[in-house]
Amino acid sequence: MQLFRRFLLVGALATVVDVGLFVFLRQDAGWPVPVADAVAVATATLVSWLLHGSVTFPGDPRIRWYRRPGPYVGSSVLALGIDVAVVTLLDLLLDPRRGWALLVIKLPALLVAFLVRTANYRRFMYDTVRDDQRAPAHRPPPSARYRLAVVIPAFREADRIASTIERVRSDLSGPVGEGGLQVVVVDDGSDDDTADRARAAGADVVIRQTPNRGKGAAVRAGMLAAEGRTVAFTDADLSYPPEQLLGFLEAIEGGWDVAVGSRQHQATMTVVRAGRLREVGGRIVNVFTGIVLLGRYRDTQCGLKAMRADVARLVFSRTRIDGFAFDVELFHLVERYRLTLTEVPVHVVNSSRSTVHVVRDAGRLVRDLFRVRAFARLGDYELDGDDGLPPAATAGQVA
Repeated sequence: MQLFRRFLLVGALATVVDVGLFVFLRQDAGWPVPVADAVAVATATLVSWLLHGSVTFPGDPRIRWYRRPGPYVGSSVLALGIDVAVVTLLDLLLDPRRGWALLVIKLPALLVAFLVRTANYRRFMYDTVRDDQRAPAHRPPPSARYRLAVVIPAFREADRIASTIERVRSDLSGPVGEGGLQVVVVDDGSDDDTADRARAAGADVVIRQTPNRGKGAAVRAGMLAAEGRTVAFTDADLSYPPEQLLGFLEAIEGGWDVAVGSRQHQATMTVVRAGRLREVGGRIVNVFTGIVLLGRYRDTQCGLKAMRADVARLVFSRTRIDGFAFDVELFHLVERYRLTLTEVPVHVVNSSRSTVHVVRDAGRLVRDLFRVRAFARLGDYELDGDDGLPPAATAGQVA
């Protein structure tokens, strides 16, 4: 909270410098309006740069680009030009004579310049994130007991969890081959015998959480307990046939930190479509993810994702969201920790049964998106020191 207050204070102080200096130079010093406004805006921009530079934390992807003078100066010059143009135009139209009247022509200019600056900042931040994610990291492989671990969160799945485990093993055990496959089932507070049936079906690890906490909490528990060099999670209804995880495994072993399924990818094939309400709800949620995320992702809510073991420990040891917005929180941490990410097309067979209630859960998800922003502002996602990941390979090392 202290950090957020500092940001507000710096912004308010820069605005006061801008407006106050403009009024002084115009009213008391008698400078021409364009010159007075240009000097005021430039001075406020410098004040903002210096003060923000002393309070920002460099791990935040929304702030990293700020350390790049070129884009910042370019955006500031554009905003300055627009501010001066608006003030000069309003001065010619209204011909203000008093200090309070100068405020009247300055405020619209501040608003327009702010919108332009924000749009440019957003574009620069997107470029910064995509630069981080553009290519595989090619880190040395992590050590783990299994080659692949598959986490299956389950809630009231007693009637089909056994067949789900059997399908995962039959589709993946052979192709995974040397190194082996681990199946982890997390029973998220079911009031049936989901956990017992998962054990009887041969799951390697069964975790039971009580009470029901949400899919995010279940996936977190499973990903932290998994012992695969690559760890993945998928839904118990197998809306995404398990053999697709071989492509995710290939992506992770090919050097990517994180591989995420995308139902909007041009190569994705949907065999059974979800209900119309769920499809519309999913698209609305993707729009709202802009509250938190900088990158433009085709699909944040796909239930099929994989990552390196050390990346999974890094990310899931710091997640806070227990509900469906955990996927968006995951993307935010990928951006924050400068991890590489690739989107993978998926083959979708939507289940006719779902525990998702579109209106209720969409509302909770949007609420949790604002919680992620709040956690970020409060510094709750900051790393204490080294993130524990081996360094990414250089281009020469990869070659």
